[in-house]
Amino acid sequence: MRTIRIDTSAATVLLTEVPEPKVRDRQTGEIAKDAVSGESLMKVGVVYIDEGESALIHVTVPESGVTEGLTLGAPVSLPGLVARPWESVFNGQQRHGIAYRAAAVAPGAVPAGVGA
Repeated sequence: MRTIRIDTSAATVLLTEVPEPKVRDRQTGEIAKDAVSGESLMKVGVVYIDEGESALIHVTVPESGVTEGLTLGAPVSLPGLVARPWESVFNGQQRHGIAYRAAAVAPGAVPAGVGA
């Protein structure tokens, strides 16, 4: 499926859930790994606010991309943020959604002009 780049330059992105390991298999507790590098993956929750609309999303980042200084409720940056539509059949039911991935999550700033 196609990967869609997301321009976050005019958006406000706030941290809502601290980074935690992304679990690949809930029954065994296996942690998800990057298919290319083999690096452990982390999941972070954010609220993405742009043009007066907001969405709560989970973003996957490599463990090395999680930087120090992250604070709940504070702005963060997500360099290289992409969205990838997905679909699958689980227990006989068709499921679909959008997976978000970024190269890193770091402390950020509210874009100029937001809230003015």
